[in-house]
Amino acid sequence: MKRFLAFTLILIAVLGALWLDSNFRIVTESFSIASRNLPPEANGLRIVHLTDLHGEWSDSLLRQVREAEPDIIAITGDIVDGDKENFDAERDYISMAVGELSRVAPVYYVPGNHEWASSDPRGLFRAVSEAGGTVLRNDYVVFRGIVIAGCDDPNGPADQPTCAETVEKIRAKEGGRFILMLYHRHDRLAMWSDLGVDCVLCGHAHGGMVRLPFTDGLYAPGQQWFPEYTSGVYREKATETVVSRGIGGPKYRLFNNPEIISLTLSIE
Repeated sequence: MKRFLAFTLILIAVLGALWLDSNFRIVTESFSIASRNLPPEANGLRIVHLTDLHGEWSDSLLRQVREAEPDIIAITGDIVDGDKENFDAERDYISMAVGELSRVAPVYYVPGNHEWASSDPRGLFRAVSEAGGTVLRNDYVVFRGIVIAGCDDPNGPADQPTCAETVEKIRAKEGGRFILMLYHRHDRLAMWSDLGVDCVLCGHAHGGMVRLPFTDGLYAPGQQWFPEYTSGVYREKATETVVSRGIGGPKYRLFNNPEIISLTLSIE
């Protein structure tokens, strides 16, 4: 009986330590993508990719972003929960977080599904702009010779341009420039490949929450059980999708630390 009790206490302590680490220790993961389509002025461009913050913030997070020494910061949605009862608090959080990040590097942002659950989504987008970020809702900018674009979440307005229409607009004006697309959802690699987008940054899946051997996670929004494309780099044809496990959200991660992605682009 005493041995069983001791074993049980040890097991609880180990699982507790794993849970604490998996949910609260943010890691920085570094990836590199090489492309023949990248212009010389973008060679070595370093991007910090943040997603699914869900209102999380800490000095450690900001420190790790600074240490990555980004040229730009990309935020791919769900920066807040979209809580209809706490709009003012979420707007203030955005003002603080984007303001701090904008002092590190230019910030580019695309909405996720949770922003559209807010009582005033466009008020949140204004807060991003007023704090120094650039909101890319089915729009783009040119930076160091590449297109940085954003396609809004499907939870946005029903009459918004489709991702295909957004890419078509870019190609009509910018020709064959390298496209870095910001998009919230993780499971559209085939679509982006068909559209010929070079690189896509996304999140939404929270890494599959519980990462088990030989799986890409246990559960993710939209794909439910045993999802695909939840963490890391995936390639189809000439398109590469970089999926971040995100920062915030429900605290039942296991073997799935919240993460900051540091992505470097180079000429192949």
